[in-house]
Amino acid sequence: MAQKPSIAKGTRDFSPSEVNKRNYIMDVIKKHFKTFGFQPIETPSFENSDTLMGKYGEEGDRLIFKILNSGDYLRKVDEEVLTKKDSNSLTFKISEKALRYDLTVPFARYVVMHQNEISFPFKRYQIQPVWRADRPQKGRFREFFQCDADVVGSDSLLQEIELVQLYDAVFTDLKLEGVTIKLNNRKVLAGIAEVIGESDRLIDFTVALDKLDKIGIEGVSKEMGEKGISESAIEKASPLFSLKGTNLEQLNILGELLRESDLGTKGVEELTFIIEALESLGLQSANLKIDVTLARGLNYYTGAIFEVAAPEGVSMGSIGGGGRYDDLTGIFGLKDVSGIGISFGLDRIYLVLEELGLFPETADSSLQVLCVNFGDKEAMVSLKLVNQLRKNGIRADLYPSSAKMQKQMKYANNLNVPYVVLIGEKELEAHSFVVRDMIKGGQTEYSFNDVDQFLKQL
Repeated sequence: MAQKPSIAKGTRDFSPSEVNKRNYIMDVIKKHFKTFGFQPIETPSFENSDTLMGKYGEEGDRLIFKILNSGDYLRKVDEEVLTKKDSNSLTFKISEKALRYDLTVPFARYVVMHQNEISFPFKRYQIQPVWRADRPQKGRFREFFQCDADVVGSDSLLQEIELVQLYDAVFTDLKLEGVTIKLNNRKVLAGIAEVIGESDRLIDFTVALDKLDKIGIEGVSKEMGEKGISESAIEKASPLFSLKGTNLEQLNILGELLRESDLGTKGVEELTFIIEALESLGLQSANLKIDVTLARGLNYYTGAIFEVAAPEGVSMGSIGGGGRYDDLTGIFGLKDVSGIGISFGLDRIYLVLEELGLFPETADSSLQVLCVNFGDKEAMVSLKLVNQLRKNGIRADLYPSSAKMQKQMKYANNLNVPYVVLIGEKELEAHSFVVRDMIKGGQTEYSFNDVDQFLKQL
């Protein structure tokens, strides 16, 4: 008996309709990437393990998919290593490659390797899949696409302002109004750790703090305690978890609390500059919110941190995020190259648009025009029309056989074809064709000498 097929947990097949909708989102994002002056690059789906490992913190390292070496990968492993059963030691012996965890670290590697070919500041965009050995759940998959835009070679805060505007432009174009762009600064978090006396536990502090939305203040406090952060330090930090007021009012309070930390003060000053500039320029539909609890757990962020939340009422995690990384390329030997980037979560954006019914009616349509097949003679004339439409960039096709009309119309409905063309015996005599509007209803007859009139309707 044949084995029933299956796919790996956390991965998905996509139907034509789903692919069309995903392409719609990517096309909108790509359009704005180009409008903002970003250039496309691509990197391999897998990297050398030492390129990725150690760049995302302990939790990130655990989620990286490792690729076994080809051939008899255990032959070269010492008996001592096998006997110890130490997974970390064994992994580096049997796996030299790993699937990329995100697009940012491979981008940093790309910049270092191609630095002599790049004009700085270098603005790049990249839309490719990434892989994480995470626990699958709604909006979280093991294979998913990231849509990234980064700028390297500039430490100007104008880049932060531009990336917020880019988020706003994309989500406005997608009709996804009311998203909230949360903003924080890694220097602020370092300043908080400093004033509460836990500078040496900054990573533990930020990793726990980043989970506030998921596990609440009590859960965060418990995790911090388990990581060795003192009760007095947690108590000093707790008022910051629930700051109130406008963005600038919160920053004023934060500035006062961090006045004894030079690094924290600098972070507040950077946030203030960004907020004041964006309030002056204005945003189209997004909300901008200071969130001092935002940490985004990744070790390479050094300045501004971004995270985008779906509109209220939509149960979904972040649909975008990013931040500044002042010396990410330094891990590959290229020092003092500042960078900043953001990412759009394609899969989660898809789920949000689907839930809110925001996909255009034509987003999942593969065909714009389908010609009904009434027989051989009619089919040949229909093919001439199909060819003419295709030369004008219209997605057109002819049903392959003269099946019953009901079957052909059902096929058109299943494919969400907006226009069905009828060329029967009557139309052959009149040298015309009839177009049925499948969305609005009704039909119109056109002469074959006047195909341009039909094209104007498409």
